[in-house]
Amino acid sequence: MWTPTVLLIAATTVAACISLGGGLYEYLVVDPAWPKRPDIIQPTRGGVSRKRFWIPAHTVFEVLLIVSLIVGWSDAGMRIALIVALVSHAVMRIWSLFDFVPKALAFEKADPAGVDEAAAVRWTRRSILRLPLDLITVGAMIAALVAAAA
Repeated sequence: MWTPTVLLIAATTVAACISLGGGLYEYLVVDPAWPKRPDIIQPTRGGVSRKRFWIPAHTVFEVLLIVSLIVGWSDAGMRIALIVALVSHAVMRIWSLFDFVPKALAFEKADPAGVDEAAAVRWTRRSILRLPLDLITVGAMIAALVAAAA
């Protein structure tokens, strides 16, 4: 039965999947190319603007996740799954905000000729380590959806 709670959890799950998809896209398409061509990630030079995707994607997911937690709190199965999603997402976001985002902004603002390719490659290799946290988030959201639909 498609109750408002199930629809809310489904929307939150879709938002989590969109974030995972964005991370996979960056890893598979953007990250292999930009260390040799930093202008690819420099919006002022015609490159992609990561913040145009990530700010709305994270904001939508985080708002939906908070509302989902409030709505699903009384159901133990949903609550546990949603807390796992919250914790894994929070760890990824905090790690990103203090480690990856400042370095990404520096790469975006640097003169392309002055970007250290080895440092850029190291950044891309470490960046993939965030994807398991996204996978945990998506898995937890799927578990919450199953609990909501039961």
